[in-house]
Amino acid sequence: MTPALVLPEEMRSELKEPMGEVSPEVDEERLTGRVVAVGDMVTYHLLGAGVVPDVAVVDGRTEREDVDEEVVERWSRMEVTALVENEPGTVSDALVDALGDAYAEGGLVEVEGEEDLAVLPAVALASEGDTVIYGQPGEGIVYVEVDDDSRGYVLDLLSRMDGDGEFLSGLRNS
Repeated sequence: MTPALVLPEEMRSELKEPMGEVSPEVDEERLTGRVVAVGDMVTYHLLGAGVVPDVAVVDGRTEREDVDEEVVERWSRMEVTALVENEPGTVSDALVDALGDAYAEGGLVEVEGEEDLAVLPAVALASEGDTVIYGQPGEGIVYVEVDDDSRGYVLDLLSRMDGDGEFLSGLRNS
């Protein structure tokens, strides 16, 4: 599988900063519109708080380690809408396609490889007013309220990645 976009080494530091407000726990007051969870632990904690995300993206790992069976058991109750490959440090066309389908139908996208960069197309594909949440190691849960600024930011990041993600032109026009 050839990735559509590859994160260049010089951009890695840009992604270490949270893209939104950070909270140590699930804060339901910050969840507006459709809720999109990127990451196993974020999805686990959302479900534990009684919030079922409209879309979730998981890979069975957290901080490069396999998650506990309890974590997998909790998110495996959601309907898996796609199983896709996505290499570490990349955004594959298959991942973007699966996210687009999940936005239309809801459900869980299970990634073989790594889902860390899935937050970028997740924000780019989301509608105004949706909330995309992801984990920030050592800090907590990041809440990204989708608006023109957050979409513009991730589209800029995606456009500077190496590769020729054909999906980018479609994202710019949505």
